[in-house]
Amino acid sequence: MSGAFIVPESLTKACSGKPERAAWLRRLPETVHELQRRWSLDLAAPFVNGSCAWVAPAVLRSGRRAVLKLGMPHMEGEHEIDGLRFWDGDPTVELIDYDVECNALLLEACVPGTSLRLLPELEQDVVIVSLLHRLWRRPVTPHPFKPLSAMTAHWMSESLAESSCWLDPGLTREALRVFAELSVSAPTDVLLATDLHAGNVLAAEREPWLVIDPKPFIGDPAYDATQHLFNCPARLTADPIGTIRRFADLLGVDQDRVRWWTFARLAAESPHTQGARTLATARALAPQR
Repeated sequence: MSGAFIVPESLTKACSGKPERAAWLRRLPETVHELQRRWSLDLAAPFVNGSCAWVAPAVLRSGRRAVLKLGMPHMEGEHEIDGLRFWDGDPTVELIDYDVECNALLLEACVPGTSLRLLPELEQDVVIVSLLHRLWRRPVTPHPFKPLSAMTAHWMSESLAESSCWLDPGLTREALRVFAELSVSAPTDVLLATDLHAGNVLAAEREPWLVIDPKPFIGDPAYDATQHLFNCPARLTADPIGTIRRFADLLGVDQDRVRWWTFARLAAESPHTQGARTLATARALAPQR
């Protein structure tokens, strides 16, 4: 990589107003150049669509194609290296090398790298289900992974800090209650991807599809259905109960738990991302008593 160091606008925006991330961003050019030297990488310009990491195509001295990724300080993604080491390329991208201190990952390049998003959503469902079944394993203790309750507690804290922005306080309070309840009542715990959707699944040569960008936590398998559902918004809005039932049945998990997790996430996140239509959908998903 030659010329001026490029930082995608979305990454700059994600780091603004947060001192730890701003400091990481200031060090980023020096860190990338050091890793480029250490790992003997020929780097191309970074991808421009990421908001949580600086990611660029790379070529190793051997000629092998790779990807260099440096993640910004981010609670949800702090154990990505540990997760990729645990899954060891099955069914994730392979971790070629890493630097924990820099949160830097040298990754297998997916070729051709076509996104699963290009397939019809019903076909996406089948691929996502197959990948999740392979990802769901129980790591031997001791292990570094946090419980899913740690992530939901973090979200709850952020939501409570912005309670003045809630569009429907009663609905959001109920969502937070459901978050707390579901986080401690899982019938089984496995290592989750937590962010598996079609945009994080790429076509490859080693396998038809490989998972990228996992954010591993230990918890309820039913939770892992939600991120894919959120990335199928038209289906979820048009027929929330039917869509959840179909995907939960394909996945072999409790459809009520998927419905409750989906309700909690939609209601808690709607003041920031979903708007009034999502709130209406969330009401339809509210747990029945």
